Amino acid sequence: MLKAADIMTKDVATIRSSATVAQAVELMNSRGWRALIVERRHDQDAYGIITEADIVYKVIAFGKDPAKLRVHEIMSKPCMAINPNLGVAYVARLFAEYHLLRAPVIQGKLLGIISLSDIISESKFVEEPQEVLLEEELHDAVENARSICDRTSPNSRECGAAWDTVDELQAEIAHQQSKKIFKTAFEEYCEEFPEAMQGRVFDAWCSG
Repeated sequence: MLKAADIMTKDVATIRSSATVAQAVELMNSRGWRALIVERRHDQDAYGIITEADIVYKVIAFGKDPAKLRVHEIMSKPCMAINPNLGVAYVARLFAEYHLLRAPVIQGKLLGIISLSDIISESKFVEEPQEVLLEEELHDAVENARSICDRTSPNSRECGAAWDTVDELQAEIAHQQSKKIFKTAFEEYCEEFPEAMQGRVFDAWCSG
């Protein structure tokens, strides 16, 4: 599964919050960037972001002088940060939910930036639709769970853990398709091996 780190743009620029908007525009134009990440003032501070939309909507639209405005006056802070290990489908969902065009990829430090263009051009959603990949992964997970349960026992801890993985995949597929799960693969398995349900309930009790 592709992750944010696989499709992000590593060539990302930062700018001080005290810089003028004119300086931000000059930097963006010099490299063809559409956004700049605003540097933190200290390690516990949050990153900010200034985009071309901020400049158009908050500066040009009102005829303001970019040489007199500071970046901190029009930036967004804190900005939505993306974990580099987040799957691309989840990134796309965040972008949709928060109406994002781009966001920094951060894990302790700034690693890159990811945009709608990156998601469309690099995610391989045409060649490898997430729904199809998850269906294949689910099929393999079910086969693996059955194999583990045959090798150990239907009420073993290993068997229960394998079916937990299956449940998570089914839930994700149902969420993407906006469908309700009427019978899980584990419930179907329990129709063949009722003791599997007993073992799973016992394991849940023991784990608190």
